[in-house]
Amino acid sequence: MSAAVKQTLTDHPEPKPDQILPPETIPLDRPRSDPLPEAYQKLEHHDENDGEAEDEEEEGECGFCLYMKSGGCRESFIQWEKCIEEAESNKEDIVEKCVNVTAALKQCMEAHSDYYEPMLRAEKAAEQQAVAELEKEALEKESKEQDRASDSDQK
Repeated sequence: MSAAVKQTLTDHPEPKPDQILPPETIPLDRPRSDPLPEAYQKLEHHDENDGEAEDEEEEGECGFCLYMKSGGCRESFIQWEKCIEEAESNKEDIVEKCVNVTAALKQCMEAHSDYYEPMLRAEKAAEQQAVAELEKEALEKESKEQDRASDSDQK
């Protein structure tokens, strides 16, 4: 195990079992008679002593973001989000600008794969689909070029 992975594991301890909720199980409409896990109680109860920055971060937060921030890679995900937002606002190439933070986030997710496994599986499936589509496009292009070549040979 590399030093970076060990440091990531040290910086981002494994979440407790009661903190692990995949996005599809987030109880958005659950009656309030049953207690919510601690991570969601923070979102539920607004205390006037809370800072405005925290309110802004949680207000309108998507389920995916809540899920990513509830695991061991919270800080890596926040850094990745900031990089993406900065690249978009400056009209920079997101892939080029954020390659390092993306790699760090993926490495962290792999180190915490017991929690992030659904996201890693979805990413792998999307990657496989993209590769298949690129291969299909390349074959179609090659076929069209061969058709053009054979048409010009017949003339």
